[in-house]
Amino acid sequence: MEIEVRSFGDQNIKGLNPSVEGYDYENDAFAKADSQLKALLQTISTGTHMNIKPVDADVVHCHTWYSHFAGILAKLCYGTPLVVTTHSLEPLRPWKRNQLGRGYDASSWIEKTAIEMADAVIAVSKETKEDVLNYFNVDEKKIQVIYNGINLEQYQKTTEASALKKHQINTEKPFVLFVGRITQQKGIIHLVNAIKYIHPDTQVVLKKGAVILAGFTL
Repeated sequence: MEIEVRSFGDQNIKGLNPSVEGYDYENDAFAKADSQLKALLQTISTGTHMNIKPVDADVVHCHTWYSHFAGILAKLCYGTPLVVTTHSLEPLRPWKRNQLGRGYDASSWIEKTAIEMADAVIAVSKETKEDVLNYFNVDEKKIQVIYNGINLEQYQKTTEASALKKHQINTEKPFVLFVGRITQQKGIIHLVNAIKYIHPDTQVVLKKGAVILAGFTL
């Protein structure tokens, strides 16, 4: 099956399957935007640009509210069936109002609209499925649970330590490693609060992960 990915960023992979086309999130037009609303407005703009090139696909799949607006437009403008993957839900992240202000109301509306109009919803766990049913008006028959997975060929135990040395981790001592976005929902505050109880010879490494990967797949 031919797959085209329209994503945030400057990716440009042609001639392969899947092909990838990036859409620039940064735009000088938003320089004067309210600091709390800027990310939201840029996201909506990027989702709009993803739909300028006609969508000719059997199905559109998107995940996270960052790409949901693009999926909404694709379904409404091109009549393409929409599949949405839910990792976590805006109603369960009320602290985002501290980050987005009234933009949190808009991101919540985008998520609710996309999930409720989707032709199918993928939940990454049984609990996520229950959350969808509790917070949104969705026919349970439309929801399927597909767990997150990893590439077992890539994630293998190794004695290679170059990455540890690069980040100045002493391989002769035990360490606790956190890799992810430095954000409340990841629970990092619990690790920080626990540091004082960890043996003093143990290293604690907080590695900021990559930016959110918002995908729009055709």
